[in-house]
Amino acid sequence: MTHRGHVPPVPQGTCRPLWSVMIPVYNGAEDLARSLGSVLAQDPGPDVMQIEVVDDVSTCDDPEAVVRSMAGDRVAFVRQPANVGHARNFNTCVARSRGRLVHILHADDWVAPGFYTAMGALLDAEPSAGAAFCRHAVIGPDGATQRVSPLERPEPGIIADWLPRIAAGLCLQPPAMVVRREAYEALGAFDIRMPSCGEDWEMWVRLAVRAPTAFHPEVLAFYQDSAGSLTKRAVRSGQNIRDVRQATAITRTYLPAGAPRRANDLARRSWAHWGLYWAWQLIEGRDYAAARISLREALLCSRAPEILRQAAKLSLYGMRKAARERWRPSDA
Repeated sequence: MTHRGHVPPVPQGTCRPLWSVMIPVYNGAEDLARSLGSVLAQDPGPDVMQIEVVDDVSTCDDPEAVVRSMAGDRVAFVRQPANVGHARNFNTCVARSRGRLVHILHADDWVAPGFYTAMGALLDAEPSAGAAFCRHAVIGPDGATQRVSPLERPEPGIIADWLPRIAAGLCLQPPAMVVRREAYEALGAFDIRMPSCGEDWEMWVRLAVRAPTAFHPEVLAFYQDSAGSLTKRAVRSGQNIRDVRQATAITRTYLPAGAPRRANDLARRSWAHWGLYWAWQLIEGRDYAAARISLREALLCSRAPEILRQAAKLSLYGMRKAARERWRPSDA
């Protein structure tokens, strides 16, 4: 628990709304307006929904000004005493939550009208579920939908065999997920050992080990895929793949034998494919040093035959591309 931290119960006598919508932000005031606006548009009032924005000491903009201009005193604004990093900021969100259902909504993501009604009804109908998520759409920088997450089941309800499914790789994004606060209290907060990504996936696996997870088939959440995201910034150093590789090792320590353990092996192969994808992207961007790092990290995830073949092809492609550019005649 030292890397996760304890989540204490809400003190007795504290007002307990149904919802805690916690919005972590760091240098994202422009996106925050959209995120917060999507919540306020379906705000049932403070007796039912706690809304807080938790700022990790933004340096480029003023998220508090956005909160005050949009919501006055309706939304609480909290600033960390010093920059603590994204996972610790998420944990502050969890610790400050008072509601029975906790929704951590990153400042660059947003939800559709009806999200809270639908997800609240789903968890009310499925009391055994420790968490629930809906389908989400990934939105590119141009505002176009890049892809929509898989349909886990056609009707709202508990997902059968969810543990091996989620143990095999990440198939959802944070804005789609709602967690019972009592589940956080039982399991602890997000693991802080992954500085760029993977802490969410590790948490969803940990939740699935403990209790069923429910699913809503409607697309009710939106994940912003932006070049400036923390995960994208970690690509050049290979930190993104190192983090998910570590998350895979962590989850393996508490997965039961059988299908979940076999799924964990598939996860390593999945991260290897992502490492190869980023290597290709970096080669196309002529960042050959970073591409070599991504290739190395991919091979540390898996040396399955198809991974080795693809890595060899990418290496040869990168070397040829770099050689052509090196010997290209000058335009002068």
